[in-house]
Amino acid sequence: MKLNEIRRPVGKQVKRNKRLGRGDGSGTGGTSGKGHKGQKARSGTGGKVGFEGGQMPLQRRLPKRGFRNIFRKTYAIVNLDQLATLKAGTEVSVESLVEKGVIRKKLNGLKVLGRGDLKGALKLKVSAISESARKKVETAGGTIEVIGG
Repeated sequence: MKLNEIRRPVGKQVKRNKRLGRGDGSGTGGTSGKGHKGQKARSGTGGKVGFEGGQMPLQRRLPKRGFRNIFRKTYAIVNLDQLATLKAGTEVSVESLVEKGVIRKKLNGLKVLGRGDLKGALKLKVSAISESARKKVETAGGTIEVIGG
């Protein structure tokens, strides 16, 4: 295919621009669809976003609420019942779980919670772990390495 051979899809029409101020027969002659006189009929109008004619704008009338902590860490969360399907002796880290499809994104690290039980011993490399999950992993004979998250 060459540039000179490109054609519009069958049935697809060209949307023509409105040609304003081109006589009464065009439908948009005279005032060009802007009505008669006034600020909005002139060029260069539009004004500021949120301007309400001098009235206190809505974004300034409403109170400010809350804040966003820029230092917040968001962990990918996994429960023990999700790890129970893994073979005993498997090393569990953020990268390995993303690879296996257990979690979607790495985020700021991995946190393990205690729902469910473990059958085999696992080697966990996590950013955080709940107390109940820690007990269950240790009773199953697994090891936990808490890495900076």
